[in-house]
Amino acid sequence: MVKKLKTPLSEAEIYTLKIGDRVLLSGVVYTARDQTHKRLVEALKKGKHLPFPLKGQVLFYAGPTPASAGKVVGSIGPTTASRLDSYTPLLLERGLKGMIGKGSRSPEVKEAIKENSAVYFLAVGGAGAYLAEYVKKAEVIAYEDLGPEAVYKLEVRDFPVIVAIDAFSSDLFQEGPLKYQR
Repeated sequence: MVKKLKTPLSEAEIYTLKIGDRVLLSGVVYTARDQTHKRLVEALKKGKHLPFPLKGQVLFYAGPTPASAGKVVGSIGPTTASRLDSYTPLLLERGLKGMIGKGSRSPEVKEAIKENSAVYFLAVGGAGAYLAEYVKKAEVIAYEDLGPEAVYKLEVRDFPVIVAIDAFSSDLFQEGPLKYQR
């Protein structure tokens, strides 16, 4: 069964998700990679406002390539999420509810996900051109000087993801393989 969710995410929706669930996300998703995370956290620590609201939002750890003629966005695949682990707990404390990336997360991030009723989704790595088809609108809204690492506001429809870490701190990377061991 595939679950359909619309952003921003609510805690009630998040608590219905379990690791391994397939989800189709629709609504607004913001991109944020390494340099963006650094700037966001620096701004929060200085008491400044962010260029977008964190409450209930989803960050996609991606930096799109330039769009070709007739396309909304170029290839937009997920980056390795663990590179952003040092920034993630503060963003979750400030209201972030979802992240999309690839790869596992640190114990600290797993705990922060649980404490803040959030969720970590996986998107298929190496499938950026495929994922771009689910982006219906894309615009740079902050940090344009970072090029592909700028913050993009994406409108997505039925963007395919899988729950990797749920709000109960269950972890697909740890528990998934156990299903197949004898």
